[in-house]
Amino acid sequence: MGSFSIWHWLIVLVIVALVFGTKKIRNIGEDLGGAVKGFKKGMKDANNEEKDAPASVTQRVQSDDTIDVQAKEKKDA
Repeated sequence: MGSFSIWHWLIVLVIVALVFGTKKIRNIGEDLGGAVKGFKKGMKDANNEEKDAPASVTQRVQSDDTIDVQAKEKKDA
């Protein structure tokens, strides 16, 4: 009862194809594929921009001179 066999999945696939039609399923597949390609391209572009950025922009400033604003407000009140 926990797992489905290949026959169960084929029956589900046939029912889905009958309900939605193969053209609608093909359009959904194309849209999903385009979204995945766009996401991969965006990730690749972001990595390239990060490599091309000057060192002064990508370096993070680490300082121990942080101010706790909430503690300062409590102290002043």
